[in-house]
Amino acid sequence: MKRILFIAAIICSSMLVLQSCSTTKGTSASSNLKRGNVTGDWVLSDVTFEKVPAIAVRSLFDEASYKCFIGSTWKLTNSGNGSYTLPGGNECAAATQSIFWSVSTADETFQFKKIYEGDKAKNVNSGYRLVLASATGDNLVLKSPIEYGNTTAYVVLNFTKSAK
Repeated sequence: MKRILFIAAIICSSMLVLQSCSTTKGTSASSNLKRGNVTGDWVLSDVTFEKVPAIAVRSLFDEASYKCFIGSTWKLTNSGNGSYTLPGGNECAAATQSIFWSVSTADETFQFKKIYEGDKAKNVNSGYRLVLASATGDNLVLKSPIEYGNTTAYVVLNFTKSAK
């Protein structure tokens, strides 16, 4: 019996030592991924693609071509209410869409729901979840995952802080 307790004590001690020596998630990379760094007025300055050709992306957020979103303004208030406005032009219709948004620091995502006239955010069951790749004072990078072939590809949205 003493031998079993001795072995159990060694195993527990070893686990404590190994856990204390393991690497922790870097706070410098994830410390900027918080709601306060996303709140504000943003302009979608560029759209790029990872693991997918641009021609394969027909629309963004079930609304319009990704090209129509370039130059769009996104207003993200601290309350979670917000909107985005498409500038229009070059075969793109100008439009404003109300949204309700949030940030999950646990899984580093930005999610939003489209809110139409008469809707309440709590009653809307569908939306969009994007990877919150970077959120600093002047830049915001969101990655919209899409299925392409047998892999997950990304439409990368690069925002700059509005000069307002």
